[in-house]
Amino acid sequence: MREIVLISITGEDRPGLTAAITGVLAQGAVNILDIRQAAIHGSLAFGILVEFTDAARAASMHLDIEASLPGRAQQVRFNRFSEAEHQDWLATSGGKRHVATLMSRQVTAEQLQRVIAITARHGLEVERIDRLSAHMPSAAPSALSKSCFEVSLNGELTDPQALRREFLNAAQELNADIALQEDSLFRRHRRLAVFDMDSTLIEAEVIDELAKAAGVGELVSAITERAMAGELDFRASFKERLALLKGLDVSVLDAIGASLRLTEGAEVLFAELKRLGYKTAILSGGFTYFAKQLQAKLGIDYVFANELEVVDGKCTGVAIEPIVDAQRKADLLRELAEKEGLSLEQTIAVGDGANDLPMLAIAGLGVAFRAKPLVRHSAKQAISTLGLDGVLYLLGVRDR
Repeated sequence: MREIVLISITGEDRPGLTAAITGVLAQGAVNILDIRQAAIHGSLAFGILVEFTDAARAASMHLDIEASLPGRAQQVRFNRFSEAEHQDWLATSGGKRHVATLMSRQVTAEQLQRVIAITARHGLEVERIDRLSAHMPSAAPSALSKSCFEVSLNGELTDPQALRREFLNAAQELNADIALQEDSLFRRHRRLAVFDMDSTLIEAEVIDELAKAAGVGELVSAITERAMAGELDFRASFKERLALLKGLDVSVLDAIGASLRLTEGAEVLFAELKRLGYKTAILSGGFTYFAKQLQAKLGIDYVFANELEVVDGKCTGVAIEPIVDAQRKADLLRELAEKEGLSLEQTIAVGDGANDLPMLAIAGLGVAFRAKPLVRHSAKQAISTLGLDGVLYLLGVRDR
C-alpha cells in the first residue's frame, strides 16, 4: 500500500542541499508528486510531496534525510496523508489559475495584504508569490525604483468585474498598480505589441506642441484634453485642432521633434520585446513625421499615423484621409495580427486616451498607461505608477 508524505525542510540554505535530499530519496522506492523550493536571503524553504510504495522504507526515511543535511542547520518535518486526503487536495487544486501582478515604486506589506485579502474574498487561494523585479541598490533614486510581485492564484472566479473594481480602488488608495489575468498559455506567448504615441511613447501631445508654436496653444490643449478624456469625438476634434494650425511653418517640426522625450521605460521595453521576438507598431492619432523618428530610435516595425498636409512649406490645416481615429486603430490591430498570422489573443495594445479604447478592448492584453480615468476604468489592465517597461511584468518577465 502506498504512503503519501510531504517532506518540509526549513533553515539555512547550503550548496548541495537539494542534491543531498533527493539523493536519499533516490535510494528508496519513491515517486515525486510535487516539489517547490525557495531561498530568500540565505534561508531555505523546501517542500517535496512523495509517494512511497514501500511503507517500511518510509518509516526510516526521516532519519536518513536528517543525517544527510550538511551542518544540521535545517529542520525536517514529515506530514503523512491518507489516500482520501490526497484525493481531496487534488480536487481542490485543479481549478483555474490566475495571476495577480502588484507593481509599485516600492511594494509594501499593506499593498500585498490588500491584494491577498481581495482575492480571498472572491474565492481565490494563493499558491505562490514570486518577485519579478530586481533588487534595487539602496542608493537608487526612489522616483525611478521598480518593485513587482506576482501572486499565483487557484480557484473559480465568479465575478471578475467586481474584483477588478476592488483592485482599481485599492490601487488608487495605495499608489500601486494591481492587475489580474487568467494564467493561460497566451499570457507569456503574445507576439505583437501596438502602441499609441502621444502621452504613451512620448511625454507630450505633439499637436499641442505644434499649437504652441502657432500661438494657439491653450485653445488646442483644452480641446485635446477633452478629446482624450472621451468628452469629444476624436475625428471631429482632430480636424478642429488641425485647422487652427493653418499657416504654421514646417521648419518648427525639427525643433519640436528634437525636444520630445521618451516615456520612462520605453527603451527597455522595446529592447526586450525585440529580444523576445515581438513585432511592434505605432498606431497613433498623432503625426507620421514624429512617429518615424520614434521608429528609427526604438526599432519599431510598423507605423500608422496621420499626415500633415504641407503646401509651400506651410501647414494647410487640412487633414489627409484616412485619419487614424479610434476605429482605425482597432482595424489596424486586426489587420496586423492577420498579416503576422496571429490571433488577437496574441496581441498587446497600450494607450492612454479614449481613442485607444477600441484597440485596448480587442487586444489579448489591453493596457491603459498613465491614462485618463475613463480609460483606466474601461481597459482590461492599467499601469499608472511605473514606466512603460512595467508591461513586461504583466507578461511574467523578470528583471534578472
